[in-house]
Amino acid sequence: ADADWAGDLNDRKSTSGYIFEMSGAAVSWRSKKQSCVALSTAEAEYMALSSAFQEAIWMRKLLSGLIDITADSLGPTLIYEDNQSAIHMSKNNQFHGRSKHIDIKYHYVREQVAAGSIELQYCKSEEMVADMFTKGLNGPRFKKLRAMIGMTELKSSQD
Repeated sequence: ADADWAGDLNDRKSTSGYIFEMSGAAVSWRSKKQSCVALSTAEAEYMALSSAFQEAIWMRKLLSGLIDITADSLGPTLIYEDNQSAIHMSKNNQFHGRSKHIDIKYHYVREQVAAGSIELQYCKSEEMVADMFTKGLNGPRFKKLRAMIGMTELKSSQD
């Protein structure tokens, strides 16, 4: 999961993005402009996590129904995040001045981490495949990230 911060130069809203993989292939992805202005990079990332967590919980329920087991027996879904502050906010339920402005609806992230349904793991920004959905990338970087999710360039039949 990833976000840019204030990427839209007109209204300063950020863009959230995520991608889910199973067995090395992309199965679900999304890029969407956030509905409100984030006051920090950590807040923008936290809002992106909230969106990704909702998709993860839905996918866990779908998968558990397909293989006829409970979602809890799947173990936690691993989500990579490149913002240490957002990871810290997800694990720390203390109320403090730096995060008190974050809307309650985004604390869904904290709830899912505490329940053990989702596990967050730090990922270096250079390895963040969700950057494809939140930032303009140069050709080599885009191709590297595309290859990391198992997608390849289509060759035309005329080649």
